[in-house]
Amino acid sequence: MSDAPSNAATSNAATYREVQTLWRDRPRSRLLRWSALLGGILIAWVWFLSDIDFRDLFSARRMGNLDRFVHTRALPPALRADAGPDEASLWAWCQEQMLLYGWRGLGATLCISVLAIALAGGAGAVLGAFGARNLMSAHPFVPHATAGHGDCSHALDRVAQGVRVLCILLRAIPEYIWAYLFLAMVGPTAWPAILALAIHNSGILGRLGGETIENLPAEPLRAMSMAGATRKEVALAGIFPMALGRYLLYFFYRFETCVREATVLGMLGIVSLGYFIHEARAHDQYDSMLFLVVLGGALVMFADIVSDLARRWLRRGV
Repeated sequence: MSDAPSNAATSNAATYREVQTLWRDRPRSRLLRWSALLGGILIAWVWFLSDIDFRDLFSARRMGNLDRFVHTRALPPALRADAGPDEASLWAWCQEQMLLYGWRGLGATLCISVLAIALAGGAGAVLGAFGARNLMSAHPFVPHATAGHGDCSHALDRVAQGVRVLCILLRAIPEYIWAYLFLAMVGPTAWPAILALAIHNSGILGRLGGETIENLPAEPLRAMSMAGATRKEVALAGIFPMALGRYLLYFFYRFETCVREATVLGMLGIVSLGYFIHEARAHDQYDSMLFLVVLGGALVMFADIVSDLARRWLRRGV
């Protein structure tokens, strides 16, 4: 019995030495070290050498402005100190805000998001199929038909490369810039936001869809191809059922983003929650502005919950 503590101590000491050995012999990356050093230098440059004065953010003037905003301008009338809290008046005020701006802003934002992600999902699926190099090779999923080998000089391999570059271009331009361009072309309707979100997200979904196809198990698809199935038959009967679940995970994730961005794009004059937030700010109605901001956050949370539930359900079958 007396040997038990000593044995435990010896075991702990040996474990400690093994951990120390693993730490000493761990792989080291020069790239990671130089990146960390460069990041530290950039942070020091911003802090000491730029024109940004961080102390000004917490000056007495800024704190006074914040206090006035919170206590006299951002709160609804029923919660201001001079009137005292009044739940009935607050509920009536919220109903009034919903009738004036809330319901219309929520509906417009949600419609823009749903239509944009539907267009992006369809376009992204097509781009993903044409951008998958294993599907667009001369002999789909056949081992020798990889890039740079023999028959892969096939024209479809060039198509895949072009589609991948197109996806990069589509997602490289932010939604805000796309919407700004479409506003000049089609005017201040909902379509600039819809098209901007659809184009940007189609590039993202196209890239993710192509990578999903390239990472599918090759054996069943190779068997179909070598058994004489055409490219179309392999895509519809093999790839579609295997890749659908994973693609829908990406689809619902991007739907969350569309809801957020549809709100922001309202700042350009497109009717959504962002438009009414901008209008309230322009008319110094800070209580209405804050109410709409909270309403936008609630809509994003709702979209996030719906998306999370859908992705959990889909993940069971992936």
